[in-house]
Amino acid sequence: MKVESITDKFGRPIRDLRISVTDRCNFRCTYCMPKEIFGDDFEFMKREQLLSFEEIERIARIYATLGVKKLRITGGEPLLRRDLDELIRKLYSIEGIEDIGMTTNGLLLKKQGRKLYDAGLRRLNISLDAMDDELFGQINDRGIGTSRIIEQIRYALSLGFDIKINMVVQKGLNDHEILPMARFFKTLPVTLRFIEFMDVGNDNGWNFDKVITKKEILKMLEEEFDIEPLDPAYYGEVAKVYRHKDAKSHLGFITSVSESFCSTCTRARLSSDGKFYGCLFAVDGFDVRQLIREGISDAELTEVLTGVWNRRDDRYSDLRTEITSENRRRRNKINMSYIGG
Repeated sequence: MKVESITDKFGRPIRDLRISVTDRCNFRCTYCMPKEIFGDDFEFMKREQLLSFEEIERIARIYATLGVKKLRITGGEPLLRRDLDELIRKLYSIEGIEDIGMTTNGLLLKKQGRKLYDAGLRRLNISLDAMDDELFGQINDRGIGTSRIIEQIRYALSLGFDIKINMVVQKGLNDHEILPMARFFKTLPVTLRFIEFMDVGNDNGWNFDKVITKKEILKMLEEEFDIEPLDPAYYGEVAKVYRHKDAKSHLGFITSVSESFCSTCTRARLSSDGKFYGCLFAVDGFDVRQLIREGISDAELTEVLTGVWNRRDDRYSDLRTEITSENRRRRNKINMSYIGG
């Protein structure tokens, strides 16, 4: 396979493609899909609006020829997409793809984990925002306690999955859970990642006052744990990773607010209805699904997708502090539940 390494306006190559397979979720986390917006009468996409597995495979194959090496399956909650292991098997066969991961709330892993592992999936990012059962139940707004997710994590570890735990930290809500989370997950062979509360979409009530930064979290952790920073594992790695000197577990930080990583961002996103986005904070998407269903050839689609990336100039996190709060509110960013994490 001949790979054309394409770059955007800032010279950033494309290496990672995040693929959303559904806009539905069985949680209603307040920072992602608040129940007030996504209530029982909310209209999610119909099946014919979603990209088929064959369409996803075709797009991924083309992106692999343009430099994509890593795929991540997202949602919504991807485990709600029926027969997801069939998609993993298709993607696993693509020449040039070196890694496939999935972001999930983990609730359905016991039902689907074995099939997904056998199909080629090896990495999981599992969302968990508190050790306290009651608090976590309030955050996911479904009353799902932490213990149920821990059970799923242990099962996934027994299958052989490489696991990262994602904790979105909000000041005044769950920042007191940072140390309990770190203490518990130090005992497991996982990476616990603290994610600064981000202004994704327009429905999560974000403001700077709710952000607790990496610097603040690290100070708390260093008072109790003996940790040291690790060098980036590859160009464009998002997380700043630390290791426990006396354990096999790691800690990571996603610092979109306090320490922007736009300059080395290699990630693109494909929504479940087939729109391409060059940034998690994007406003407009490029409709790939329409081109495919109109009968575009692979050669033509390759040329179009190359042009879309060549024109990419997204760097919202670099500019966030320069944008007034009023303009941030007016900016119609895509919701995370639609674009994927």
